[in-house]
Amino acid sequence: MSEKIEKEEGSISIHTENIFPIIKKWLYSDKDIFLRELVSNAVDAIHKMQNVNLMESLQIADEYKVDIHLDKEAGTLTVADNGIGMTAEEVRKYINQVAFSSAEDFIEKFKDLEDKNQIIGHFGLGFYSSFMVADHVEIRSLSYQKDAEAVHWQCEGTTTYSLEATDKKERGTKIILHLNEDEKEFLEQASVSAVLKKFCNFLPVSIHLEGEEINDKNPLWTKSASEVSDEEYKEFYRKLYPMSAEPLFWIHLNIDFPFNLKGIVYFPHLTNEFDVTKSHINLFCNQVFVSDNTPELIPEFLTPLQGCLDAPDLPLNVSRSYLQNDPQVRKIREVISGRVAAKIVDLAKKDRAAFEPIWEDIHSFVKYGMMREDKFYEKVKDQVIYRATGDDKYTTLPEYLDRAKEKHENKVYYANDEGTQATYLKLFKSQGMEALILDAMIDNHFIQFLESKNTDLKFERVDSDITENLLESDPSQKIVEGADNKTKGERIEQIFKDGLDIKGLTIRIETLKDDSVPGMILLNEQSRRFKEMTRMMGQGDMPDMFADHTLMVNTASPAVEKVLKLQDDGDKETAGLLIEQIYDLAMLSHQAISKERMSGFLERSGKLLGMI
Repeated sequence: MSEKIEKEEGSISIHTENIFPIIKKWLYSDKDIFLRELVSNAVDAIHKMQNVNLMESLQIADEYKVDIHLDKEAGTLTVADNGIGMTAEEVRKYINQVAFSSAEDFIEKFKDLEDKNQIIGHFGLGFYSSFMVADHVEIRSLSYQKDAEAVHWQCEGTTTYSLEATDKKERGTKIILHLNEDEKEFLEQASVSAVLKKFCNFLPVSIHLEGEEINDKNPLWTKSASEVSDEEYKEFYRKLYPMSAEPLFWIHLNIDFPFNLKGIVYFPHLTNEFDVTKSHINLFCNQVFVSDNTPELIPEFLTPLQGCLDAPDLPLNVSRSYLQNDPQVRKIREVISGRVAAKIVDLAKKDRAAFEPIWEDIHSFVKYGMMREDKFYEKVKDQVIYRATGDDKYTTLPEYLDRAKEKHENKVYYANDEGTQATYLKLFKSQGMEALILDAMIDNHFIQFLESKNTDLKFERVDSDITENLLESDPSQKIVEGADNKTKGERIEQIFKDGLDIKGLTIRIETLKDDSVPGMILLNEQSRRFKEMTRMMGQGDMPDMFADHTLMVNTASPAVEKVLKLQDDGDKETAGLLIEQIYDLAMLSHQAISKERMSGFLERSGKLLGMI
């Protein structure tokens, strides 16, 4: 025989008399969360009923659901389920004793914490979130147990309660919240719908608001990847991010061991408005929304990832410190990193042409990941592609090195600014040589990282030196001529030294295979890198990249020949103008000309044009 319920009134035995003000004021970071807690409890009650139905062969064929009803006239919000229900003894135990004693334990343990966000749930406090928005809460419940008597519990936000029998006929539990005056927004269907869409959109039980089902009980991540079409993945993405462009690619996660993790993550098409510093993953626990800002679950270099992760082994209410220190979270990060690496390799191998535009969006994050994680580096290193000069084609580093091994083995020439380095790239192209375009902010670091991983490999910017492949052997430069016993090259060198009194400048004489370039500025690769690093670190005065630089003078150029002829003819003034012009033109390739030199350059240009 079930217990015969006599009306009782009593006080909950706790020491913290001000527990309700504490619950209302600071226990919860977001008052909307009360609805998540009540609906989650209702779903849990339904799951328990389904298990009992199976285990005890009760053969109940009910359609399980959670109903939310709003009554503006009465000022109530009701959450009802047809789950397992509670007896009077269970109400006393789970509502009066367990939850309240847990609440008191919580208050004592955490009352001095500065960060009180997102810690509801650790002590079974879900039901008491009702008092964030209600001054009076009722429970009407009927247990599934045979001959059980329905029970009515109520409390008005104090430590006293009443418990009595009621005439409820249907199995399950109703939580009736009498909303206080400040929370009448929760009587508006649109407001409640928005909260349910946020927290309960993918719960596995039908959620009805005023009779209308509002949730998706079978989100895409609950299916296996083989069951889902590309269009369904895109449609799900549009549902999550309705204003976003189509994603670049996606990864379907379905892991059972060594931990449980399901989900779908997307790499978005990045725009100027996209915040790459913020986490964009929605975290769920058994399809209950937990948070949309959990960067701890994602490797730092993959923060642009969007989508959903469902981690049922994590607590429903997790603190940031929990996520930072939990070993399972570290494993989740490793899995996601590995799956992204595998996806990149698959995309690159399957269709290089289709992969190239994707690479433009993701390459900075991939390079950063390679520098941060050895495992990630090892998986993707041979699939990293680079745009090469010539036909603007993409190439991998092994492919580039293989093509270049006859001309410059284990050396990679690169440009970081196609505009200012156009002269150098033109020379390379004229001799059938390639350079890689490494113009992203991360590439300076990435180059040094690759050299550290491959000690035989050296990167040189196209303006760092002149490769032997661009030079022409010119015996005439070594012939001594004239009364001063100097070769032609030595004479040109002296003329340019005398004509350019610039501190830190070195003159170098070469004969290029291309006669269209009279002079080029060369910057030593290692010295330039050191100065760039010093500048980025902000150590002392900003280093001058051109404090020490070389002007390579091309004896094959008609302009240089003209300088020599003017000098021999005694027209040192015009020769001096040409020398200054050759230097400034070379410097302009680096956009490094000062205001004073620019003024002189423009004036000089006018004079030289007048001489034509």
